[in-house]
Formats: sequence, C-alpha cells, structure tokens
Amino acid sequence: MLTKVKELFSESTRDIKRLYKLAQQVNELEPTIASLTDEQLREKTEYFKKRLKDGDTLDDLKVEAFAVVREAAKRVLGLRHYDVQLIGGFVLHEGNIAEMQTGEGKTLVATLPSYLHALEGKGVHIITANEYLARRDYEQMGKVFQFLGLTVGLNISQMSPQQKKQAYAADITYGTGTEFGFDYLRDNMVYDLNDKVQRKLHYAIIDEIDSILIDEARTPLIIANKSSMGAELFRITAQIVKHFKNGVDYELYPETKQIFLTDEGAAKIEKTFGIDNLYDVEHQVLLHHVMQSLRAFVIMKRDVDYIVKNGKVLLVDQFTGRVMDGRTFSDGLHQAIEAKEGVEITEENEVQATITIQNYFRMYDILCGMTGSATPSKDEFWNTYHLRVVTIPTNKPSRRIDMEDLVYRTYEAKVRKVVTEVQKMNKIGRPVLIGTTSIAQSERLSQYLTKAGIPHQVLNAKTEEDEARIIAQAGQKGQVMIATNMAGRGTDILLGEGVAELGGLHIIGTERHESNRIDMQLRGRAGRQGDPGSSQFIISLEDDLFRLYDQEELEKWLKKVQTDENGLIISPDPIKFVRKVQETIENAHYSARAHLLKLDSVIDQQSKIIYQIRDRILALQNEEVLFKMIEHIENYVTQTVDKYCPSDVFFEDWNIKGLHEELSFVFLQFNKTIDDFKGSEKEEIKQLVLEEYESLKSDLLTLKQDEALTLRLKRLMIQIIDSNWINHLNRLTDLKDGIHLRGYGQEDPYRAFEIEAYHEFVRLQQNIHAETAIKAMNYIKSQFDIERA
Repeated sequence: MLTKVKELFSESTRDIKRLYKLAQQVNELEPTIASLTDEQLREKTEYFKKRLKDGDTLDDLKVEAFAVVREAAKRVLGLRHYDVQLIGGFVLHEGNIAEMQTGEGKTLVATLPSYLHALEGKGVHIITANEYLARRDYEQMGKVFQFLGLTVGLNISQMSPQQKKQAYAADITYGTGTEFGFDYLRDNMVYDLNDKVQRKLHYAIIDEIDSILIDEARTPLIIANKSSMGAELFRITAQIVKHFKNGVDYELYPETKQIFLTDEGAAKIEKTFGIDNLYDVEHQVLLHHVMQSLRAFVIMKRDVDYIVKNGKVLLVDQFTGRVMDGRTFSDGLHQAIEAKEGVEITEENEVQATITIQNYFRMYDILCGMTGSATPSKDEFWNTYHLRVVTIPTNKPSRRIDMEDLVYRTYEAKVRKVVTEVQKMNKIGRPVLIGTTSIAQSERLSQYLTKAGIPHQVLNAKTEEDEARIIAQAGQKGQVMIATNMAGRGTDILLGEGVAELGGLHIIGTERHESNRIDMQLRGRAGRQGDPGSSQFIISLEDDLFRLYDQEELEKWLKKVQTDENGLIISPDPIKFVRKVQETIENAHYSARAHLLKLDSVIDQQSKIIYQIRDRILALQNEEVLFKMIEHIENYVTQTVDKYCPSDVFFEDWNIKGLHEELSFVFLQFNKTIDDFKGSEKEEIKQLVLEEYESLKSDLLTLKQDEALTLRLKRLMIQIIDSNWINHLNRLTDLKDGIHLRGYGQEDPYRAFEIEAYHEFVRLQQNIHAETAIKAMNYIKSQFDIERA
C-alpha cells in the first residue's frame, strides 16, 4: 500500500514540476498582456483562431491563451488565477483529472482550457453536478468568455429543442451530465435530421467528476414511456374486432400465424373512426391497436397461451406449462389481451432508448475533469475512462484539523454526543455544519436539537428553495446547520466576521457514506483557502452503512465490542472496522458498475449501429427511399426462403405452403404457384422468387417521382425501426435481468449475454426487413386501390 502511495505521489510530483514551468511562462507574459486595451485583448481570440488555421496546434497557443484568460478574469470578475489554478488548467487541457481540494476555485480553473479548446470551433461542454451550479457558472464565468468574443450557452431541462440547439451551437455550453446524455438519446429519436440539437461530442470538462462518472454511473439513462398503448383505444378496438369473421373481415394464415385485414374489415374500422385510409402513416397507432386486438382474439388462446388469475393475465410457458412470473407480452399485445378479457389494463414501461453514463462520456474525443476526491477511485478512472489523476497542491497550506472518528454502539449514544458537541461549539460561537445521509436522518436529528433548545437551520431537498439564504448564514457566528449531501459538493460556506479567530467552521459527520469520497467532500466544507476549521465523524453501528454489510460478520464483530460508560466503542479498533466496511461496500459498488458496463457495452454497440442506419434513412432523398425499401424487400424474400427451406432439413419436409403464403404478402402480384416450388432445389426456388422480385422492383421504380409517397415510406421505415428497437431493448433487459444465473451452470454470463444479444440483434434486423417489406407493400397496394377507385 505504501509503495502505491509513493508511486502516486512521485507521479503527480513529476507532472507538477513540468506544469509549474508552464505556469511560470504564463506569469512572464502577464505584464505584456496586462498592457493591452480591452479591444486588443478581445482581438487575441481571432488571432489565435487564425494561427490554428495556419497550422499551429493548441499546445503552441496554450501559454499565451491562458495569460489572456487570466487577464480577462481580472478585468471582468476581479479574480486572478493562482499558479496552482494555472497548473490545474494545463492538467485539464491534457485530458486528465485535476484533483484539487475544495475551496481552490475549480470553477475558475475551467475557464482556461475551455477557452483554449473553444478556439477550434468544435464546441466545449462544461458539465456540473446540478442545474443550480450550471446556471451559476454560466452567469458568472460566461462573462469572461463573452468579454473575449466567444458565445456561451446553458443547457438545462424544460428547454425547447430550439433553445437547446442554440445552446449547443455556442462555443462553450454549461449543463448537467444527465441532460447532455438525454439529449443524445432524444437526438436519435427524431424524424428529421434538422431536429437534432447536439453537435459531434468533442471536448468535455466535468466538475465533480467522481460524482458524475462514478457515483451516478450505476443508474443508466433511460427514456421510457408509460406505454404509448392507450388503454381506452384497446377497449374500443376490442369491441369492434370481436365481431369480425375469418374470410370476411380478415384472413388468417395458420401456418405462419399471420393475420391481415380484408378491404371489408379495413372499411369497417375507417367508418367507425371517420377516416379515409387506415393504412395512411398518420393512422399507424390505430392500425397497430386494431392488429394487436385482432391477434388477441384470433391467435392468442386463453388457458393455452395465457391464463387469467385474480384479474391478471399471466403468460404460460409453452415448453414447461408453467406460469412465467413477472413476464408480459410486448408491443401492446398484453394490453390487447387484457381488453379482450375485460380485466384492468396495465401500463407498460417501454424502454425507448438507453445509455449508461460511462458509454455516453466515452464518446467524447477528449474528456477531463476536476474534483477534490479522485484518488480513492484512481484505478477505476483509468480502467473505465483511461483518465489519469494528477494531485494539485493547495494555494495556501491547509489549516483544517481532521479529528479521528468516534464510533458509538447505538444511535441514541451517538446523538447524545452530537448534541453535546454542538452545545460546546455553540457556546463559544463557532458555526457548525452537521452532515447527514438522508432527509429522514436530517429531520430526526433536528428534533433532538430542538429538544435541546439549540436554534438551527435544516437544508435538504424539502428546503432547497431557501438554500442560498441558509448557506449564506451557515458560516456566521453561532450558526448551526443540519444538511444532507446538498451542502457537500460545490457549496462555498464563507466565514463571518470574527469566526476565523474562534477556529472557523466545525464539521460533524453523523454517518459515514457508502463512499469515502463523499466523506472527503463533507470535510472539505471547512478550512477552505487556508481558513481555519475542523471536522469529525461521530457515528454508530446502527447507521445505514452497516445494514449494507455482511450481517453475519457484523454480529461476530459486535460480540467482541467493549464500550465506555457513554457507549463509545473502545475495542476492538472501531476505526479499522469502519474502514473495512466502507471499502467492502465501495468494492461491491465498483463491481456493480463494472458488471453494468460489460453488459451495456453490448447494447451500446448495437444502438450505435441502429442510430447510424436511422440517420442514413433520414438523409435519403426521393428515389433513394425506394431503393432502400427495395433492399429491405430483397433481404426479406431471401431470408423467407432460408426460413422455410433450411439447409439442414430434407426438401420433402420443407413448408412450401407457408413459404408461398408469406411471399404472397409482399408481392403486388405473385405469379408463382405452390406447384412451381414443389420438388425444386433451394437455389431453384430462390431463382424463381428473385424473378418475381425483379418484376416487382421494375414496378416500384415507376413510383420514384412520387414525393408524397417516398416521404410516407421514409417515415414508415423509421417507425418500424423504432418500434422493433424498443421491443429489442425490452428483450435485452429481460435477458440481462436473468443472465447472472448462467454463472451457476459454469457459463461465463458475459459471454452468454454477448452471444444471445447478437442472435437477438440478427433477429431484430430480420424483423425490420420483414415488417418494412410487408407494411410498405400493403401501403402501396392501398394507394393503388385508391387511385383505381
């Protein structure tokens, strides 16, 4: 362990020595840059851009550019970058993590590399932990960039797509990590390329990088709908189709379980809903409901495919005959069956798009960040993101005193000590910040302080509208504030008059967090920029942290515990045990993140392929749309022959009737009969089918000038990709949920998931070909019928 610390220290020291020389070069330029007028300083931006155009690199410009930003900050904000802030800026420019203690002015540090990289015109994203900080930094630091002639944008939730587009078009854009990630997902759901808001992801600086890339990384970003399948519409379509008759209103092909509306059936739907053409693109949702209701009534059989128990529709496994707990039919079929059976129609959570925080940020060309607590996760940063941590020295030596933890046997004993400590500090006028891990804990502790007659403020999610006022008072004499993690990262508590002489702000942590990094952040609220301060954790073995630990191990340790008369544990060494518990839980979370990343990287690769296909279709012009559709038809007819004439089955056993049925769905006029196929080799069948395909292709290409038709077909193709992709994501989610069980069968679960996800992806592509071919041809047939009428 000691060797590792030495390595880390010497590595950072080498970096600091090298970067300190660069900071000195910036200092040498200071008098020259300071002599420039505001206009001359602003002109430096165009001068740098020209140098880049002429072949210089950012490394050639960095020293002078940093000197320009420093001077601009002095004039606009009255703030001058310290040498250690310049060093932090160089670390960020090189695409690493600058570990800077709280209170060292990380927000100002970010102005240096963001200005430098914005000169390339590719966009710089500055990511903050919450929208409050994003807005604050945009309003304050944005003034520096605007002074130098750059544009600045703010990207927060509830903004219109047009506002977001404008924010992303700026040279530098502030916002939260989740909002940037959701915008990426939404961009891949648009129906027009012009509706995308993001540019290519180029350079990102993440403030509190460990919070965003590690703490938040266990939760993937998901855009989901409480099913778009309207319950009421299913009830209506169920009432209509239950009276439909085979051969009159629909045609059923038992071999393939395919079902199609006849003209008469479609006409009945059109009359009921007062529409002209059920197959028009704007009626896709209605058509989908009708077809799923028809499948529910005609194909899905009660007590065969499903049972109804206690008012719930439950799936039956066709192989085991058992009920499949927790599973539902997808794509609205489950809701259609519920409507058929007259039970309550459930809402379905449909994942429409998803990405992990890790995979989103790994798409940036250059990624970097800042935090006061990166070292504990140094290995994870390197393994997951290929980011190095460089520890930056403080501008002034730290005067904060960090006292050893006090660990009590019970919660009550802990609270008594906390109240006593607060009273002691309160008596001499020192402000106290009490850190808790949840709203419930902060409110519970507040009751104890109230009982003890100690005036105090509570800062949690319920009181966040008063956040600015509470924090502004927190460093004043005699103030006591109880806070959740809201008072952790990014919170600057300024000391009131005379407080420094009393010893500064005192921090009491009432629980250890699941990560030591969060504890470091709480301590960091005191002793900022060389101020005096102190911190201590007063905790108990009844805290939430210990409920997450192995209960058997905890019980064993508790049997050895000895306490003093106040309930303070004196042996065995409680601090050593607490550290072990925290490390165990941190390692478990790291494993969970690594597990999630391994599985989601497979989904991420597939989503990138689908998004590329989607973009290519959106970019197609008139006749290109028809060619794309024809390509789908060719793929579909080929895969259909392969499906019904498998190479590993004797030709006598091929399902020729099913083949003929399915192919007849897609051709305008299918001239081949079942007898034409019987007794033929697979290649001969393929040849016969391709002859029909070539004839169809010629017919379709006569429509290439019909802009309205090609526009509808393009939209149809995108809708089919999206609906199949949503179903695919839901299948992969189910697969992911049960994949850990493979480990019990001596299988590598990750390899198993990779293989099964690949097979599902092949099936997805086949479904897209088939559905596009069939639906597009049905649509074209309906148009021809309308024209003939």
